[in-house]
Amino acid sequence: MEPTQAAAASASRRTIGLVLLLCVVFIWVASSFLVSSLFGELEFNRPFFITYLNTGTFSLYLVGACASWAWKRRPSSRPAPRKRSRSDDATTSGDDRDAESPLLTAANSEALSLVDNTPMLPALVYPELQQARLTVKETVILGVSFCGLWFAANVTQNASLAYTTVASSSILCSTSGLFTLVIGAVAGVERFNSMRLAAVLASILGVYSIVQYGYDKANDVQMPLSWLGDMLALLSAALYGCYTTLLKRRIGDESRLDTPLFFGAVGLANILLLWPGFILLHYSGIETFQLPRSGSMWLMIVVNAMIGTFVSDYLWLLAMLMTSPLVVTLGLSLTIPLSMAGDIIFKGLQVSTPYYIGALLILFAFVAANL
Repeated sequence: MEPTQAAAASASRRTIGLVLLLCVVFIWVASSFLVSSLFGELEFNRPFFITYLNTGTFSLYLVGACASWAWKRRPSSRPAPRKRSRSDDATTSGDDRDAESPLLTAANSEALSLVDNTPMLPALVYPELQQARLTVKETVILGVSFCGLWFAANVTQNASLAYTTVASSSILCSTSGLFTLVIGAVAGVERFNSMRLAAVLASILGVYSIVQYGYDKANDVQMPLSWLGDMLALLSAALYGCYTTLLKRRIGDESRLDTPLFFGAVGLANILLLWPGFILLHYSGIETFQLPRSGSMWLMIVVNAMIGTFVSDYLWLLAMLMTSPLVVTLGLSLTIPLSMAGDIIFKGLQVSTPYYIGALLILFAFVAANL
């Protein structure tokens, strides 16, 4: 592929990734209002139950993966090839038979591309240059690894809200950009430079400006174990940096991954491996087991699981692979000013100048990370 064509393809791929990321941001903002209503007005503060159910919906992707596998293995409807006759063999020279070897075929293909000036992808001429897709075993192992880290990151973030304020949790979770940049640079999937570091710091400063000074916190309540909640929020940020870097380093390009199989493995691992958490949390008194009390609560939980997790995380993975872990991490920080914008519109929240300054800093960080 010519350099200009490769650059255009890369720019197009990145643009699609950014569009998908913005879709994820709006879905997560809507999801946050549902979860906030469940935990607040409806008093159904069950973070483990919600996270377990949400992640379990990924197992539905196995239906699509199995259907795709069955489709590929169906009997071919194409007519059987005609048997070669002796006259066909007689007209085939020894040189023609030699040309069927892979190396000569590749060489001839490359020569033909030079004759008619038609550029050919190196992977089409030399298949060994193309990165192989992950095998079923590799995909399942990656799904199980991701399930553990993803679940731990989400549970620690939700649990932090039980011990510290939303403002403090939001600020500390926003440091995931710094963890992603450092871990990604060490793993070789991110470029560490002054511009990207400035973008991360601007994002953290923007979140701090919004949640600390952007609105009236007169109703905020001081938590006796706020230090524990702060540690859980910081741990969640570090785990997020770990699993995004793991996926990018292991997969690289989305074309290498059977995405439905991957998410199906994540959901099945969640169902089979994490159910003992209900017993442990129930008898320890941390989270007593309780089912939703009404049909409306079930509807909110199912909608949040299907849209806020089942669909959005699929789009999130594609966006991350088409851009980079840091870009996606900083992009998701946009959920904070957008969530507060929703509170301004629907709940009449009064904000001050630091809110707008913080929103601009987060937007600057997102743009700078893409330069």
